Amino acid sequence: MDRKQELTSVDIAALVGELGAYEGAKVDKAYLYEDDLLRFRMRDFDRGRVELLVDLGETKHVRVADPENVPDAPGRPPNFAMMLRNRLSGADLVGVEQYEFDRIVEFHFERGDGDTTVVVELFGDGNVAVLDATGEVIDCLETVRLKSRTVAPGAQYEFPDARFNPLTADREAFRARMADSDTDVVRTLATQLDFGGFWGEELCTRAGVEKTLDIADADEAVYDELFRVVSDLRDRLSGADLDARVYYEGDDGDEADGDEGDTDRGLRVDATPVPMEEYASLPSDSFETFTAALDDYFTHYEADPTPGVEAGGGRQRPDFEGEIETKERIIAQQEGAIEDFEADAERERERAELLYANYDLVDEILATVQSARAEDVPWDDIADRFAEGRERGIPAAEAVRDVDGSEGTVTVAIDDHEITLEADTGVEKNADRLYTEAKRIEEKAEGAREAIERTREEKAEIERRREEWEAEDGDQTGDTDDTVDEAADIDWLSKQSIPVRQSEQWYERFRWFHTSDGFLVIGGRNADQNEELVKKYLEGGDKFFHAQAHGGPVTVLKATGPSESSKDVDFPDATLQQAAAFALSYSSVWKDGRHAGDVYMVDPDQVSKTPESGEYLEKGGFAVRGDRTYFGDVPARVAVGVRCEPDTRVLGGPPAAIEPDTETTIRLEPGRYAQNDMATMLYRELKDRFADESFVRKVASADRIQEFLPPGGSRIVED
Repeated sequence: MDRKQELTSVDIAALVGELGAYEGAKVDKAYLYEDDLLRFRMRDFDRGRVELLVDLGETKHVRVADPENVPDAPGRPPNFAMMLRNRLSGADLVGVEQYEFDRIVEFHFERGDGDTTVVVELFGDGNVAVLDATGEVIDCLETVRLKSRTVAPGAQYEFPDARFNPLTADREAFRARMADSDTDVVRTLATQLDFGGFWGEELCTRAGVEKTLDIADADEAVYDELFRVVSDLRDRLSGADLDARVYYEGDDGDEADGDEGDTDRGLRVDATPVPMEEYASLPSDSFETFTAALDDYFTHYEADPTPGVEAGGGRQRPDFEGEIETKERIIAQQEGAIEDFEADAERERERAELLYANYDLVDEILATVQSARAEDVPWDDIADRFAEGRERGIPAAEAVRDVDGSEGTVTVAIDDHEITLEADTGVEKNADRLYTEAKRIEEKAEGAREAIERTREEKAEIERRREEWEAEDGDQTGDTDDTVDEAADIDWLSKQSIPVRQSEQWYERFRWFHTSDGFLVIGGRNADQNEELVKKYLEGGDKFFHAQAHGGPVTVLKATGPSESSKDVDFPDATLQQAAAFALSYSSVWKDGRHAGDVYMVDPDQVSKTPESGEYLEKGGFAVRGDRTYFGDVPARVAVGVRCEPDTRVLGGPPAAIEPDTETTIRLEPGRYAQNDMATMLYRELKDRFADESFVRKVASADRIQEFLPPGGSRIVED
């Protein structure tokens, strides 16, 4: 049985209710330990010393700990701990909240010279952000830059997109969310309602509902029972009607709530705010508060023998690859769902546009039906009239495919689409209905993207645990500094198994690469991204590059990250040359089959969206004013390769930047092979170079390689 390593959203909902009892406690000092344990030592008028622990290491949780269970203070405090002391010493804890139904806890502190909020993120790798009264990030343990959000000093703190909160939803919202799923009941509760897998199973058990029941087969009685048990849970949490338990794995002869010692009952496997029917057969201890149960559980987590450690001192390796493969499979399924959603949304928009494009035809059909119904003509007779019209070759009648009186609809065929219209409304309202449906489907796609983000974070956490395990295993097998040095010279091409270590960065939806000096260069893939780069990401200190040709990406050489204070940077010449090569290679110069061209560079304040009088700027275009720095006869060359450390991924860009940063590369120049054909060729070649072919499939698929290929044809440059 897997042991609890982090809090669920339900756990946090229960915990914040209890932590509210500590409001008024005054902060004495803050500590930060090397294993990502944050400790707030506080004083409470009634309770005396209060130790609030925030653990972001192997076990992600928050608890109030017994002073005996608190580690000794660390040595010299790091800057983050000093910052907390400066802002919070003497401050009062005035509020504790859970953000929506997410694994995020907000601690609000007040002091005469200003208010402070400490936001604790208990998902992914975990994070703590310290905010001032305006919500600006003063400091954070980890800087986060994703497509969806940024957490960085000096920036406004951005919460993840709000998740559906089943504990506040009414019966209709609950049912609608459930019915919107296309999987079984337990997975719907786990993902669509954000309960997670364990609570999804628990709620099914409490409701007496078959976990594998397809949501399409769920009737109102099923929804009623599920909503009842969710409502009961909500009432218990909101009313602080808890009965916290710590559960043990037990042995075959154990009885629940037995009096045996800890050793007889096995390891502690979970701490819960209420008794769990899924654990009905397991022995357990009851606690007065949930935070006391958490303190008992996590205090003994390290002391208890860890699964995977053998009696003789050897260690059995956890199946990290299997867990990662499962997450990758889920991501692939989620990506497939997004593609389906996007196709469905596009189809609805096309139908709406067809109605407007054939306005007179559709209006004639609807007017015919409405006029007949006004005269009480039966629906069957209306269908007969259209059938007669088809025989006579009337275009409006020929377009009608079906008349459904029970629904009050008429279905028409326009081009390759069949469109069902509500007969009692006009063309505009029918089109608006289709546009609304497209928007609803797009929102489902956005929800799937958020789910992918969470799954990727979970996958990254597994990979992090694998790295830690391998590092610890290396220490136990007697690794020395010499062996570490040798690891730097690993022959990755010949290794039979290469660990996959990936993380997604905010800039990956653009074209991008890092120069040989470590500077980030990003470029637009289309007109929309060109607009976004200039409006959102081009800042003071950056450099703007563009090929001296019509049709090329906006290319930005970044001096700083987004939301960081801009600053002037003396970019090395090699970095400028590589940024120019990037701008040239992904422009129309390559597509035209030319092997070299000119590129210019300007400062951000020289780039404007405002045209000169009498001029027009198309989407993605900009006016550039003032002197330009030119790079002449820049070669059109790119390299595509695979990097194995410190992370594993496919990279592409100027050869001078890519080749030193990858294990193996292939150079390209303009040629006759189309993008998709070249991507397939490169994939096969790279796969043949690695002994671990499965590794290349995971990190450098043809689709991922194609993202780094210039527009137009290419050919491989033979060495």
